[in-house]
Amino acid sequence: MPEPIILDTIPYQIDLPALLKVLHLKPGSVHARQFETMAQEAQAIARPKAYYKLAFIDSCDDRRVVIDGVVFTSRVLSRQLDHSHRAIAYLVTCGLELHEWSRSLDGALPRYWGEVLMESALRQANQFFEEHAQHRFKLGRSASMHPGSLEDWPITEQRGLFTLLGDVQTAIGVTLTESLIMLPTKSVSGLRFSSAQGFESCALCPRLNCPGRRAPYDPAQVEKYLV
Repeated sequence: MPEPIILDTIPYQIDLPALLKVLHLKPGSVHARQFETMAQEAQAIARPKAYYKLAFIDSCDDRRVVIDGVVFTSRVLSRQLDHSHRAIAYLVTCGLELHEWSRSLDGALPRYWGEVLMESALRQANQFFEEHAQHRFKLGRSASMHPGSLEDWPITEQRGLFTLLGDVQTAIGVTLTESLIMLPTKSVSGLRFSSAQGFESCALCPRLNCPGRRAPYDPAQVEKYLV
């Protein structure tokens, strides 16, 4: 079985103008200067990380996929993987360092800014992981699915994914609570796989005004994967 890959020296470079725009802070204002000071602290502290491993598909039917002996139940996932022989199980995090720093912040506004900075670290780390995995395993056009992103693949499937991943707490400091929350909270886990036609789970989700939406809701995709 392939050894897991740990990425623990992921660079984190804050794009201050972009974040000021996101936060609607006028450059040079008192709040902008306060945020810039926080951003400098965050960049010095942050150690975003990723952990991933190549896994092999044992079997796949209409509603169930078995990957390295771990059973996952999802019609959408099974249809994505029915012609594949491998997938990448992964976990990416902003890192305990930034998480603990954010918990020390005092006041609603600094805590909110801390959340934004952790999210930016997670986004950069996830992009770094995707490029690293793409280069290493030559995935071609690829896509990801995350437990809890669809009713068809609920958050309870997180337990199986953590079983598949192995000891991520020792590797990169991420734990899964009894209520299925990852700590640090700004972490993302999932399966990544080759997808010749491309796929975004957002296209199957009817939730309106989702800030993380990456694709519009598409009834045709719902018909294809869920009906």
